[in-house]
Amino acid sequence: MAEYIGEGPFDHPDPGGGIPTPEGAGMGAVGGSVAVVPTGGIPVDLGTPDQPSKKRRLGPAAILAIAWIIFVVGGALLAPYLPIPSTTETVDIPVGADGLPYFGPSFSHPFGLDKIGKDVFSLTIYGGRVSLLVGFVSVTVGMLVGGSMGIIAGYLRGKTDAVLSILFDTFLAIPAIILALALVAAFDPSDPSKVDPTRRMWVLAFALGVVAVPVLGRIARASTLAVADREFVTAAKAMGAKPLRIMIREVLPNVLPSMLVIGLLGVGVAIVAEGGLALLGASVSSPATSWGAIIATNRNAINLDQPWVIFGPSSFIFLTVLTLNYLGDVIRRRFDVRDSVL
Repeated sequence: MAEYIGEGPFDHPDPGGGIPTPEGAGMGAVGGSVAVVPTGGIPVDLGTPDQPSKKRRLGPAAILAIAWIIFVVGGALLAPYLPIPSTTETVDIPVGADGLPYFGPSFSHPFGLDKIGKDVFSLTIYGGRVSLLVGFVSVTVGMLVGGSMGIIAGYLRGKTDAVLSILFDTFLAIPAIILALALVAAFDPSDPSKVDPTRRMWVLAFALGVVAVPVLGRIARASTLAVADREFVTAAKAMGAKPLRIMIREVLPNVLPSMLVIGLLGVGVAIVAEGGLALLGASVSSPATSWGAIIATNRNAINLDQPWVIFGPSSFIFLTVLTLNYLGDVIRRRFDVRDSVL
């Protein structure tokens, strides 16, 4: 039982016997609020209908993170149309005040030049095409395959859950970098000179997608177990809905937020993993490039007093992974994804 009390501005009850409202308050009143008091309890201010929820606002940090992702993705997509050199073009190396070639950062080359005269900034912009594609495609594969398997395991339970859980645990027991290297080697031609950069890019995305399957599968399974016994699922069963329909219409919308959080984190992990594979010689080769491939190709630049060659792609990896992690945290708070599920 709860009763509405009037005090101060609530001294004017509705003559029709409805809920008392403050003077000047109504559906369009600004600043009006309704206090609900459980019998013997403490007044609770429910706020105003038109008061925006702080939880749904995007702060400056989130806006900056979204702006960075738009910049990186937009630059990668529009790279061939931008007034920058391609990945195969070299530029005229400027001469410094000492009369020697100057490879360092300048107004026309903000990230400097590499040892053969390629503009590192343009390489970094082009490198985002491969790095971002590998990151997003691999996580998409993991969400589609692993998410489906996790929902099936969590909803059907029993032997199905046991078999799929063992499969997840088996793949998780294999070191991720070893599994990715094995898959890249299995799908590549035996002759290294015949490796096609485009084919290698898709092989990398597939290999890292397989690595992501058990991780996203476990997240989907845990989230499904948390909602499988909820009232709306029980009601759907009582109405005779088939399991497939329940999993798609009732379970999936409640599992998706937690998977999106981990998915954004996974994109960052995949980008870093591609860089690690590049250092092992398992990434794309010229004319294609990636952030990891730029670092791998110029890994001796620090010894040659050319740290700017590494700074460009490294800063893009750092900022992209940081913003993806932050946006994942924003989604977690927005949808109240439980930490126990993650």
